Amino acid sequence: MKRIKAMARTVGEAAQISAVIVGIIFIVHLLNGMVGMQLNAFGIRPRTAVGLIGIVFSHFLHANAAHVTANCSALIVLLFLLFLNRKYQAEETLLLVWFGSGFGTWLIGRTSVHIGASSIIYGLIVYLLAAGWWMKGWRPVVVALVVLVLYAGAVFGLMPNDPRVSWEGHLSGAIVGFLVARYQHG
Repeated sequence: MKRIKAMARTVGEAAQISAVIVGIIFIVHLLNGMVGMQLNAFGIRPRTAVGLIGIVFSHFLHANAAHVTANCSALIVLLFLLFLNRKYQAEETLLLVWFGSGFGTWLIGRTSVHIGASSIIYGLIVYLLAAGWWMKGWRPVVVALVVLVLYAGAVFGLMPNDPRVSWEGHLSGAIVGFLVARYQHG
């Protein structure tokens, strides 16, 4: 029983951490709205020096209420699942996916300003699926199956089909999520 407690956070802890992160994203969106969405200039501008700052800030920035709501509804679920099990090394995983997906977008993105948390979403989807494959135990497998059922349609976001959507960010996030899971658990 002690071993299970050592590897798991409580449901309340995982929910609280997830809510704080998503809450910050909503607060930034509200502040951005107050300044006429001018903060979106701090998104990722691929292969430019000024665009490097977007690797840190782009995930907080969203185009409109629908964009932030869609991203945050998926993000809160994925963060909750990530922070529920200490074996996922959630803090390290989130930081690696955050910066890795941002850098990948900066590296391969088309000329545009890339904003939104969807690259993190794709990173966490693939991370949780891959970790479920490599980790020992039934819990990660159950999490991977839940993620697969909820987000199987995300695979279509990896292909260019809408010029307003950063498929490059999605792809970067997915690749980084896989690499992080392989590094930690493979």
